[in-house]
Amino acid sequence: MASRKDLKKQINNICGELFADCVALKMCEQGNDEQLNEVMLEIWDLRREYVSRISHTEKLSERVFYKKLRAEFSEKAEALSKKIISC
Repeated sequence: MASRKDLKKQINNICGELFADCVALKMCEQGNDEQLNEVMLEIWDLRREYVSRISHTEKLSERVFYKKLRAEFSEKAEALSKKIISC
């Protein structure tokens, strides 16, 4: 199992890439600014939520906790990616 530090880095990197995609679309003026702003806020909230959840791990079932956390994060990140594409 990866350390908490590595998991936080992975979450930060993924959210950073999603955020960079939004910025690139805004710079090229290829997307709706209002929708992109909303998606950027959602990305920020996603990063903040999951990094804080890693800091407060349930001790009884760490393996299950991290497996569930990764699955939920992947699902939400993919949904945000699809939102970015549709902007």
